[in-house]
Amino acid sequence: MGLLKKIFKKNVAEAQQAFINWIRLTNIDQIKQIRSLSKSETVFIFKHSTRCGISRMVMKQFEDDYDTSLNIDLFYLDLLNYRDISNEIESKFQVVHESPQIIIIKNGIVVTQVSHGEINNLELNRLVM
Repeated sequence: MGLLKKIFKKNVAEAQQAFINWIRLTNIDQIKQIRSLSKSETVFIFKHSTRCGISRMVMKQFEDDYDTSLNIDLFYLDLLNYRDISNEIESKFQVVHESPQIIIIKNGIVVTQVSHGEINNLELNRLVM
């Protein structure tokens, strides 16, 4: 795909392909749900700062490149409005806070975490298994 075509979607159908059904993290009790859910499937948390241009750029690229055929739970955390949840994630999963950041959890523990440009280098389909 050409650079300009990648930046400016050719049509609405192409733009809709990148739709992600984010599960918003808005309650600290969801951390228990994530830990429990991770025992039966891989769970992904995307931590995003809504005021950071780099975070916004990484998130847009992630959404544009996301393979909607993957059947995974993607949790979205707005760091500015829910910093307490980010602190709880850091404490419960022993992962240093970064933004933007993706944290991958299996069987109640973090198996991978990456931030910034490394987010878009992840091969999500390999991490799901």
